[in-house]
Amino acid sequence: MTAARSPAVVIAEHSFEDAERVAGYFRGQCVIRFGDLTGPEAARAATAGASAVVVTLQRLDRDVLAAFDPGVRVIGRAGVGLDSIDLTAVRDLGLTLVNQPGYAATEVASHAVSMMLALQRKLIPADRYVRDGWCGDARLLPIKPLDELTVGLLGGGRIGAETARMLTPLIRRVLVYDPYAAAVPGPAVRAAHLDELLGGSDMLSVHVPLTPDTRGLIGRRELALLPAGAVVVNTARGGILDEDALADLLIAGRLGGAGLDVFAAEPLPDTSRLRRTPNTILTPHCAALSDRSAWRLASWTVTDVLAWLETGAVVHGHVVISGRR
Repeated sequence: MTAARSPAVVIAEHSFEDAERVAGYFRGQCVIRFGDLTGPEAARAATAGASAVVVTLQRLDRDVLAAFDPGVRVIGRAGVGLDSIDLTAVRDLGLTLVNQPGYAATEVASHAVSMMLALQRKLIPADRYVRDGWCGDARLLPIKPLDELTVGLLGGGRIGAETARMLTPLIRRVLVYDPYAAAVPGPAVRAAHLDELLGGSDMLSVHVPLTPDTRGLIGRRELALLPAGAVVVNTARGGILDEDALADLLIAGRLGGAGLDVFAAEPLPDTSRLRRTPNTILTPHCAALSDRSAWRLASWTVTDVLAWLETGAVVHGHVVISGRR
């Protein structure tokens, strides 16, 4: 009797920093290969004989997906967002797609909260004033007390819920707009519509995926609905927010500050106005980063594609599309 062959899992090149650790951890459970998926020909060669593919932010368009070896049944998206993958093609080709929406909820929420508090407390200009000499307190005003503020969360999923949990002891009210959520997290209050959220939020934090419905969702009109001096934070995806409109309102002093971890184009171009816009904190798409989250992401994703191959279910993540292969 011939022993069952271990499945081959192809991980897109440059997906994980500690590739050797990943390969060693799963030795005996599967064969880990690292391959180039940047085009159809490369993808065809890389996936030969494979059962699963794992990617981070690599783009998988229809041509690349169609070039996968016929034995590939499941794709593990090591991360949350799905905007880099042609979901229609995944369905048409009968593939299964798994992602990891919970792997770094605490990290992303803490990043968003840190940005909000730093901006609201004027820590960036205060630091600069000390380095430049000193200043009187009046130059930092106005600063509203936290317990007078309302934070608006656009999205009440795992990360939005964790953000609400962290903020609740600090502020007056958490307002959430999420038309797809059956309930809002904890003591938060549901906003009936987007305009209500924006009009009532001293600080706005974005926690929705980038989809055709959310692309450009927060544009010039929406930003103008925020109260004067409001703070905007985005740790979700850059295409949700109109960056030019945000820059205009910050330069005009209409908004009090912005914290952005994600951008419409990444890396952020040298020509971006945001690099020269006042009262901003810009970070390089690192909100999910911690000493544990990178390994959690890698190990959870590979574990889930192997579990799906064996049982049709996953252990850690979410089956976004269940295919017929």
